[in-house]
Amino acid sequence: MEESSASGRMNHYEKGRHVPDISTLRKLATALEVPMSYFFCEDDLSAELAIKIEKLPKTEKEKLLQFIENLQQSNE
Repeated sequence: MEESSASGRMNHYEKGRHVPDISTLRKLATALEVPMSYFFCEDDLSAELAIKIEKLPKTEKEKLLQFIENLQQSNE
C-alpha cells in the first residue's frame, strides 16, 4: 500500500465505508503481527485470545481445544 494513500484508505476501513479484501487483510495482519481472525473478533477479550492462541505451537493448541471441550462438557 502506498504511504500517500494508506491513511485515507485506513480511515475508510475504520469508518466502515469500505471493507478490505482478503489480500489486504493478510498484509495488515502481517504488518500488525496478529492473526487474520483478529479482525473478525467482536470484543477485546476475543481479540486478545486470538492473538495468544495463534502464538501457541500446534500441540498446545490441541491441548487447549481439549481443555475447552472438557470445560463445556462439565458445564452442561
